[in-house]
Amino acid sequence: MMKRPDALRAIANLAPDEIVVATYSSAFDWMVIRPHPLNYVHVGAMGLASSHGLGLALGRPDRKVIVLDGDGSLLMNLSTLVTISNVAPENLAYFVCENGTYEANGSHPIPGQGTTDFCTMARGAGWPVVAQYDELTGFTGALPSILATRGPVFTSIKVEPGATVGPANYEHIHGAAARAAFRECLTPNRRRAE
Repeated sequence: MMKRPDALRAIANLAPDEIVVATYSSAFDWMVIRPHPLNYVHVGAMGLASSHGLGLALGRPDRKVIVLDGDGSLLMNLSTLVTISNVAPENLAYFVCENGTYEANGSHPIPGQGTTDFCTMARGAGWPVVAQYDELTGFTGALPSILATRGPVFTSIKVEPGATVGPANYEHIHGAAARAAFRECLTPNRRRAE
């Protein structure tokens, strides 16, 4: 298994300006690892990162959209696997950080901890590209290809619980400033209402 911050740093090295949708524990780490106004961290509820990522990928087909989700979050919206596969946005790369826990809510074990196979679910839902990595060297080596492959791409990364690098900054992820910065960066030529 790898540490989530190490996996996220590897992604950040290859994704300096992409739209990144991250939820809770991944979001808290991501904000420290790659501070950027295109960090869409204000998802609002577990389970919605994949849906928000899909909407952004469809709305901005000219931009790469990366989703950083958790296994507990994915369990709360499994139907999104079918929806994303059906719509098939070519610019979407989805990463699920599997640590077997609802980490943001007290690290309680997820249902099916240790037996649930998210890659099998993604394949069964029709995702054309599915991969799983449980060690950093293999993941880092495959990452350029993962990010360059026409999507949607589903990647499971097996990570250790805990080991966060950032504080749980709920005020930022639920605050208006993060939303405004994202909106402004995503549409720089947008006319402001007077």
